[in-house]
Amino acid sequence: MKIAVWHNLPSGGGKRALYYHVRGLVGRGHQLACWSLDTADQAYLPLTEFAPERIVSSEFKDRSRKRFVARWTPGYSETVDRLRAFDDACKRCAKEIEAGDFDLLFANSALSYYVPYITRHLRMKKVLYLQEPCRFMYEAWPILPWVFGAPEDLEQAYLFKPRQFIADYANLQTLRLQAKQEWLNAQACDQILVNSYFSRESVLRAYGVDAKVCYLGVDTTLFRNLGLERERFIVGLGSFDSIKGIDLAVKAVSLLPEPRPPLVWIANSANEAYKSTISELARSSGVELRIKMAISDSELIATLNKAALLLYTSRLEPFGFAPLEANACGLPVVGVAEGGIRETVQDGVNGFLVDPEVENIACAANRLLQNPALARQMGEQAAVNVQRNWNVERSVDRLETILLQVHSTKPDQRGLSKKQIQ
Repeated sequence: MKIAVWHNLPSGGGKRALYYHVRGLVGRGHQLACWSLDTADQAYLPLTEFAPERIVSSEFKDRSRKRFVARWTPGYSETVDRLRAFDDACKRCAKEIEAGDFDLLFANSALSYYVPYITRHLRMKKVLYLQEPCRFMYEAWPILPWVFGAPEDLEQAYLFKPRQFIADYANLQTLRLQAKQEWLNAQACDQILVNSYFSRESVLRAYGVDAKVCYLGVDTTLFRNLGLERERFIVGLGSFDSIKGIDLAVKAVSLLPEPRPPLVWIANSANEAYKSTISELARSSGVELRIKMAISDSELIATLNKAALLLYTSRLEPFGFAPLEANACGLPVVGVAEGGIRETVQDGVNGFLVDPEVENIACAANRLLQNPALARQMGEQAAVNVQRNWNVERSVDRLETILLQVHSTKPDQRGLSKKQIQ
């Protein structure tokens, strides 16, 4: 097949998955060409190792024309301008792809807007690998954004405050606009692929679309058990952000008996404010927190081969590469029993799944720390499980099968009437 690939991904698990997919498809004889926006991370696992990649500018310019709207609702006007700039960049990509006589589009998630707009601008078969919906709009952290400004007292619901009404209306319209665009983009796909059954349920709730699970895989020639001597430290892996629940990890380590093992957290990106907060939490809790940013794969693999266990405290993580990468290196996992990790970690086999209370996390971690033989046994079972069931070749098998099925089906009329979208 001749496949056009589109993405706007940062460094992290999504980009690693795409890197493996592109490498695997090219290795099987398919002809690929890639497009991305300049807001993506091209330096991290570059696709140009396997296929040409065209980088398209998504330059944002303030193009607000309605001065009244801009005056009263600057946030809304700026949001519309950014959406239009992103859409224009997708249109330019679509025009170039249309000229290339491709069999289908293999699109991936997009920074900020998740479901890419390019799906609505191409008259060809379109498959989207969606790592997750826009969680900000559909999950309460700690409250849903469209609920935030509503009155707490029912008596206040009768009060009309024009200035507050205008501000709230602009905020709600911003959310509605982005959600509607994402919904339309999702409807334009011939097939949406997701990384777990948990993600399939999330996509159904958010967009009303039946997605298909296409599990990801780990490169077991890279992530492997090196047989190194284990050291007494705990490792965490993921962006240094509140959604990864690093506060849970620090609090759990603080409950471990003295001498407490250090917590080494490896990240590609960080929220600096959150990073400062957690560093202070660790200091005040007596936890030695070592933060390693953007390290090489070789250092990452060496760390996973030396650690005593991986703490995985992410909340509602759609899939999570980290537990499988750790398992491939012979490292057992203690994880919060939420999201996609319940599909990769078998409690008591390759790790422990626990409720998100610090006492439970600490208890499971201490069990492994106090019993190195158990940790070693679970780690060995974990490495075999990844090699058999979660290797990257099997993930490419799954993806290739679906792409061939979509390519062989008759064209589907994706047009929607105004009545259907109201």
